[in-house]
Amino acid sequence: MKQHVYHLSHIDLDGYGCQYLSQQCFDTIDCYNANYGQEVPARLGEIVKKIEQDKFIHGDSEEALILITDLNLTTKEGSWIEKEAVRIGAKLQLLDHHATGANAAERFAWYKLDTTRCATLITYDWLQAHYGFDKENKLASIVKAINAIDIWVSDDTLFEYGKVMLGMISGAREIGRILFPAQDRAFKLSMIDAAKNRIDEKDAPIKLDDDLHQIKKAFFKQEKNDTKDNLVARYVTDLLTQDKQRLTITYKGHKGILGYNVGNASIIGNASMVANEDYDFYMDVNFRGNFSLRSNNKLDVSAMAAHIGNGGGHVNASGGKIEGYKDSFVYADVRKFVQEYIENKCS
Repeated sequence: MKQHVYHLSHIDLDGYGCQYLSQQCFDTIDCYNANYGQEVPARLGEIVKKIEQDKFIHGDSEEALILITDLNLTTKEGSWIEKEAVRIGAKLQLLDHHATGANAAERFAWYKLDTTRCATLITYDWLQAHYGFDKENKLASIVKAINAIDIWVSDDTLFEYGKVMLGMISGAREIGRILFPAQDRAFKLSMIDAAKNRIDEKDAPIKLDDDLHQIKKAFFKQEKNDTKDNLVARYVTDLLTQDKQRLTITYKGHKGILGYNVGNASIIGNASMVANEDYDFYMDVNFRGNFSLRSNNKLDVSAMAAHIGNGGGHVNASGGKIEGYKDSFVYADVRKFVQEYIENKCS
């Protein structure tokens, strides 16, 4: 029977390292990422709904496997996902190294805990044992580098290389993972792949550090070369344009595109307005409720900023702060909150 894997992992180098491996091992896989806290059960809920949808379409022709890596569950969360897995007919496997999951590991047979190795190494060994993955051990070095930095084996020969990779992933903020999770993940996995290809070179940590700018540009480059900021702006603007129906908000009859933690509003906001002449403003809000507004001579966003956020600025470039902002790791909830906030201000 064909297996469909639903892989939830953490949002650091180790978490993405696990998905770098799983995406090469499995033909049919959907990936999700979560930080600790309430985002974990929320993403598991998304996975359960996706499995139900897929089973409605494909019936029992696919075997569903929920794979969780580099994240620990509480016993309450473990009990819930176990019951849901039984209900929807899915298998469960968790691979982690955080000692805080010890109680859950003792309770659930599917919960594998090993505090001596990072999750990427645990996943690598598990995939090799159960799926015959990477029989020639071509990925062993990159896995070792991630393990060295994640559990801080400072005398490991690949520790310095892992250190560069750690910063590489933590500093990859060009695409918002909440707004565009698939593209953000693809960007980070492409960088891990580029790092894998350089790991055996002379002075590899320095080489990778020197090459990072070009590695990033290579991902965003389309038809022609440009500055990295312009390449990123064009890439993100295309994403915003393609998905603008989902991102639409309104203010006094004016249509706007709402971004979340996108940043670089001067370049991306202006590019979005030029590319979408049917829209009147662009708004980007961050997790603290601060927002930036941009327009292209279609709306006085300084007046809008003053109205909704005690802000101001220029006619085409302004900003402010949303009072009582309620952040969320679900974009639809952010959009709903912002739209209702605007409507209340206008009522």
